Amino acid sequence: MKLIVITQQVDPSDAVLGATVPKLRALAERVDELVVLTDSAVEGALPDNARVRTFAAKRRPGRGMRFESALTAELARRPRPSAVLAHMCPIYAVLAAPLARPTGVKVFLWFNHWKRSGLLSTATRLSSGVLSVDKRTFPIRTSKLVPIGHGIDVSELPCVKRPERDPLTLLALGRTSPAKGLVNILRAVALVPEVRLRIAGPSLTEDERTHRMALERLVIEFGLLDQVVISGPVPRRSVPSLYADVDALVNDMREGAADKVVYEAAATCLPVLASNEAFDTLLPERLRFAHGDPESLAEAIRWLLEADRQAIGRTLRGTVVREHSVDVWAERVVELAG
Repeated sequence: MKLIVITQQVDPSDAVLGATVPKLRALAERVDELVVLTDSAVEGALPDNARVRTFAAKRRPGRGMRFESALTAELARRPRPSAVLAHMCPIYAVLAAPLARPTGVKVFLWFNHWKRSGLLSTATRLSSGVLSVDKRTFPIRTSKLVPIGHGIDVSELPCVKRPERDPLTLLALGRTSPAKGLVNILRAVALVPEVRLRIAGPSLTEDERTHRMALERLVIEFGLLDQVVISGPVPRRSVPSLYADVDALVNDMREGAADKVVYEAAATCLPVLASNEAFDTLLPERLRFAHGDPESLAEAIRWLLEADRQAIGRTLRGTVVREHSVDVWAERVVELAG
């Protein structure tokens, strides 16, 4: 089987997009040939049966033309690919469908986000199928949607036995987007003075940079200088050690997207507190709280202080391995593409 994947970047060290590389490697293990069309790529990141074609250009029209030229050439090669998978960017599915589907090649869109757009609606209509973590992590109701799990590389995230530390340290990891609910997390921590919080992640847009400054002001305003540390992006290779150095992850991402860091943290046997309803198949009720409700989160934190965190963590890892590992994800993609 030959499979084409279209993605933004192939760089295992990238703090945001590096998680795509294990997915590509897992797909390559299951097909005869993997072709990756991407804007940029690091040499040697993928196995020998994966070919990479880049379509970077200084301007968007030029990038689009180079992309279509590369895809057209791959569709003409023999053997013909079984499917094209557009990873997270609906525009790739929109551009690929008119070229691929008339030749009998399926086009799938992988998308896990709350943001609905006209472009996403068009991509859904043109695609053969839509793949997401859960039925609640794709913002459009469609019969084309197939939940396949998140695709977490559990081999890089071993289970960690953490000592009973005092004070208990929480981690909020990811971009400093207002959608992450970080203000609510700060408010909750202010209600539980016996815990500490580390906020770590990049600020890639002007909105995220502005929100980071607002968070820093709130730390002072809430009197949390001794409880909260806000730091910058964490290199992909350093994420496992970061999970090992804390006692629980906290996540208040808005509804509609199952944040990858929740599954990653759980894979290391780290307890997780999260609000998104899509995590109800991963997290027991006591580990979930109401989105945007600091009292609800504070109550969950107090419960965790007294709970058997080692046992919680082992249970969470088992669920990630069964339902959300990169191997399970890749097997489901290949089955649909075949």
